[in-house]
Amino acid sequence: MNTIKNYMTIDVEDYFHVSAFEKLSPPDSWAGRECRVERNMDTVLNSLDLRNIKATFFILGWVAERYPHIAKLINSQGHEVASHGYLHQRVALQDRETYRQDIRRGKALLEDQIGVPVLGYRAPSYSITRQTSWAFDELIEAGFEYDSSIFPMQHDFYGIPDWPRFAGYAVKNGDQWEDRPSLSEEQVGIREIPITTLRLGNRNLPIAGGGYFRLLPYAATRWGLKHINEKEQQPFVFYLHPWEFDPEQPRMEGASAKSRFRHYLNLNKTKQRFERLLDDFEFQPIAAGLGLGNN
Repeated sequence: MNTIKNYMTIDVEDYFHVSAFEKLSPPDSWAGRECRVERNMDTVLNSLDLRNIKATFFILGWVAERYPHIAKLINSQGHEVASHGYLHQRVALQDRETYRQDIRRGKALLEDQIGVPVLGYRAPSYSITRQTSWAFDELIEAGFEYDSSIFPMQHDFYGIPDWPRFAGYAVKNGDQWEDRPSLSEEQVGIREIPITTLRLGNRNLPIAGGGYFRLLPYAATRWGLKHINEKEQQPFVFYLHPWEFDPEQPRMEGASAKSRFRHYLNLNKTKQRFERLLDDFEFQPIAAGLGLGNN
């Protein structure tokens, strides 16, 4: 058993919220779709509860508004409630004012439900990039203490390949935002907890969740994560979504072959692999690891 405590994170959204389906499933269609997030959250929470493992849940405001008991249950069980914004719209598709209202609406909604400050944020589809780094200004002004939106790899929807792979700060330098290992009192910045990648050769490769967890054999995932804990002596940030535990979810008509492959591959294997992961590694919420709040 590893002694390093890693970060288990769950992005609480439903299958029709994902960015791969954004053209097929705009927000004005969501209310008419079958919601399955409640039953899938029960699966996730039960697996964690059986092992007394606490995690961070980045909850979409749209979900919290319709199912207010979800955030309350997560909080009552000792997990961390964090924000995934209100609508699942990539940052680049919003103007700054729309983004400002979205993150504040999502944060206020969750805080009203659980009665404690929401400290963490994760952008839909990890979509804070060099081009949308102004989002950091808005997160700081909204009162967030950390962000976990940057994926240090190349992807068609997201990614900052040259961002540091482990926790540090996003710090403002003039009009630009740069990575720094620390933050001085006179600097403006926010803690950044990137999604973990595995460094092989001169590339960062995905190893810590989502479709990659379903694509790779579990032994490969375990090897990569053990390398990060044991060789690099760093905690990893793992992520999943409740819909990934649901092989019976409705299929989205009209999706591209690539989107179907990414979304539906090996959904029937997620639960078993998730539980093996929980048994093989130690976890804690992000806020606890950072020494923030009451965690």
